[in-house]
Amino acid sequence: MAHSIVTDVCQGVSDCVEACPVACIDQGPGKNTQGTDWYWIDFSTCIDCGICLQVCPVEGAIIPEERPELQRTPE
Repeated sequence: MAHSIVTDVCQGVSDCVEACPVACIDQGPGKNTQGTDWYWIDFSTCIDCGICLQVCPVEGAIIPEERPELQRTPE
């Protein structure tokens, strides 16, 4: 099961991007409801290692489950 980045909680810090061992985290287009950059996890590539969750300084921005309704994913 993949992790999810909660789009409207993410503050665009991007520590998760550099920490991810499989490069499954990408920047989303535009800004979220907070007006910040945001990132998303490619569920098909995520290996569920949890490193993103460990390095993210924003409480609640990453959750340890696949929740597509909370993570906006660009098409």
